[in-house]
Amino acid sequence: MAALFPNISVSGSTAALLVTTDHPFNLTAAVDGEGRSLPPLCTPCCCGVLNRTLAVAFMVLLAFAIVVGNVVTLTVFVQTRQSRTPQGYLKVSLAIADMMVGVLVVPFSVYTEISLMVTSAPPIWYHGSPTSPAALSSLGGPVGPWQPCMLIGPVFAGCTFVSISTIFLMTLERSVAILWPLHKDGLVTRRRTLLLILLSWAASFLLALAPLIFSGNFTLEYNECSRMCNYTPLLFGGRLPPDANILLLFPAFDFTLLGGTLAVNIVSFTSIRLYTRKRKLLSEGSLSDAGGGGGGCLHRPSFSDIKAAKTIGILTFAFTASFSPIAVFVLGNVVGNTWCNFSFFAFWILTGNSCCNVIIYSVRDHRFRKGVTLLFQREHCPPHGEKT
Repeated sequence: MAALFPNISVSGSTAALLVTTDHPFNLTAAVDGEGRSLPPLCTPCCCGVLNRTLAVAFMVLLAFAIVVGNVVTLTVFVQTRQSRTPQGYLKVSLAIADMMVGVLVVPFSVYTEISLMVTSAPPIWYHGSPTSPAALSSLGGPVGPWQPCMLIGPVFAGCTFVSISTIFLMTLERSVAILWPLHKDGLVTRRRTLLLILLSWAASFLLALAPLIFSGNFTLEYNECSRMCNYTPLLFGGRLPPDANILLLFPAFDFTLLGGTLAVNIVSFTSIRLYTRKRKLLSEGSLSDAGGGGGGCLHRPSFSDIKAAKTIGILTFAFTASFSPIAVFVLGNVVGNTWCNFSFFAFWILTGNSCCNVIIYSVRDHRFRKGVTLLFQREHCPPHGEKT
């Protein structure tokens, strides 16, 4: 998710700078002299046939990778008894959130892009239509047909918030195993983990719907630049709504959890480094058993806990890296750049993170690799009646 500062053109050619987040407003959205919402200015480079074709091909491949990868992840964790741990439940929650993006969000963008290429006129719910909610509501007329983005937009926002909060919870769970290994089983239980997962899902989707629940001055429309459903303000007389700052909840949530995750990872890896250094000194005989062994050895984290903490650190790094283009996009909007093409790359790099977790698990988690191997071997095993 991202905090954006898009420039919105209003009547009278007066640029208005709005602080928003997570989903951009239509970067070049404009209103004509009668207050009607117009589609964003789209260059042939951004919205030409070749560009749309390549974008659709990329989206189809990405949706396939997201769905297949996370289905395999869920199957392995559900069928492997060793994965029925608090950490395993958190990974299942993360996989479900990622798979929802591949099942709902990406296919909707594919459908919309194909519709724009094949048909001569955009769908009736499209933001450029004179019957769109933004257009008619700003004129005080009846609201047009239901906007699918009212579902797709909050799903993408909510699933991304769930991913951030789940990675934060996974980091906390591993930090407890690293810092207090003797109290891990007492502090981190399955019941508490499931409760935290439910709370994170409820809070994430409540936050994603906050602009629609607590304000009637926003709608969701399909953006030609990002190829996604984005929050759009309903302009009255060419002016932004007075409660537009409600969208500041999005960056506050994003950066608070990412900052907290980074801080917890620093503490955990500092402890791992100290333990590794202490273990090296013990092996070299530079540190006596009285000073570093004995009872102290009982408090050391296990090798599997250390490796799991490093894996979650890689997950955090991957998510932060996919989030970084959005941060660059924010800075560009602050100085007045719209960057239509770059907005596509920024948002879809973030979307592509939904298929990265299974790759990280395959490389770092030997239990996951073993589960995948057993899963495919089981599918190729003949029935018991056919065995000789």
